[in-house]
Amino acid sequence: MSTGLNNNFLHSSIMEFKSLKSLGDKTFSQIKDEDFFKSPDTESNSIAVIVRHLSGNMISRWTDFLTTDGEKPNRNRDEEFEKLFYTDKDDIVSRWENGWKCLFEALDSLNESDLLKTVYIRNQKHTVTEAINRQLAHYAYHVGQIVYLGKHFLSANWKSLSIPKGKSDDYNKKLMGK
Repeated sequence: MSTGLNNNFLHSSIMEFKSLKSLGDKTFSQIKDEDFFKSPDTESNSIAVIVRHLSGNMISRWTDFLTTDGEKPNRNRDEEFEKLFYTDKDDIVSRWENGWKCLFEALDSLNESDLLKTVYIRNQKHTVTEAINRQLAHYAYHVGQIVYLGKHFLSANWKSLSIPKGKSDDYNKKLMGK
């Protein structure tokens, strides 16, 4: 890859991760505190459980990203999915912020020559580029779940995070300056 492509990939990846974080943040700002701990049924995860999983994943994957396996021995992934009985919204938001902080610090420390280096996740070999793409897809999946749950809980009171239903033409006209 050319130097411009490497820099573009890093910049683009960071922007996509920031966009995902923003979707979660905007969902959190709309829901009630108790909505963090609700789930649609016994087999589904609450927003709090999803956040615990994301945070655990981020801290494990992005701590010492270039030098240690992304699945740290001190991580207890199964515990991340257990029902929560001892925490509150502030704890969940703090976990969310700490996970993203770890991710952005790791990405900010990378330079273009790092993208083809080898890293490991669960002893599986990845280039840095592959590892970034893997995590971007994983986080998008879970942030989508968070947004869906927030929308479900708020129903008609949900404020769209993108183009509201039936407003595509208005949005396009606004972009075109018409």
